[in-house]
Formats: sequence, structure tokens, C-alpha cells
Amino acid sequence: MSPPKNQLAVALQYEAPGTPRVVAKGKGELGQKIIDTARQHGVPIEENASLAGALSEVEIGDEIPVELYKAVAEVLIFLMRMSGVRPGAKTGSPDAAGSPDGGAQRRNPGPAAPQAPLRRPG
Repeated sequence: MSPPKNQLAVALQYEAPGTPRVVAKGKGELGQKIIDTARQHGVPIEENASLAGALSEVEIGDEIPVELYKAVAEVLIFLMRMSGVRPGAKTGSPDAAGSPDGGAQRRNPGPAAPQAPLRRPG
């Protein structure tokens, strides 16, 4: 099955205490390649059409605009929780150990990564 022609993906990089930056974006085949690359490297993926659309307006290398801080923060917190990392916890600390069930009952995309592609379903 071929990827949707209008597949949109935006990859963010976040290093605390800075602001997330757009590090890749693409539509169509390029968007699908960003998603495939993220999957190959265990980078969590969040599907959020409206946020991906807004972030696609940001130039590559630029920080996200203030207007998108809250929406991006919610995605980062969600991805951290899926990875078993508590927001605000330092990596390797007891707080970062994850849930008692080890995430066995939910999809766990792997360890948290500094890049998180967002995609808009085609």
C-alpha cells in the first residue's frame, strides 16, 4: 500500500532547558520518509493533524513559536509517559524507572528520544 500523497510530518528536537526546534518537515513521500526513519530509530510518533499543520509553518532549525508551547508540551509529556519517564525526572533517577507493570498493557515505542515526529493522517 502506498503512503498518502499528502502525508505531513514534522520532527522536533528538545533538549532541556531549551525550547523545542523543528529539525525536519515534509509532505508526501518526504513526510513518510521522516516517519519511517523515526520508527527505525525508535523515536515516538504522535499523530496530531492540527499541531503538525501549525508546526509545518516553522522554518527548519527555528524554535517553536510561543503560541505552540502548550500544545507541544502536552505532546512531550505524553511521549515521556509512554516511555516510562516522569516529566521533570532526570534520566536514570528512580523517578524515571517507569510504571510498575513496565508498560506491558500499552504500546511502548521505546526509550524517550529528543526528536518526536508529528504527523497528520493523510
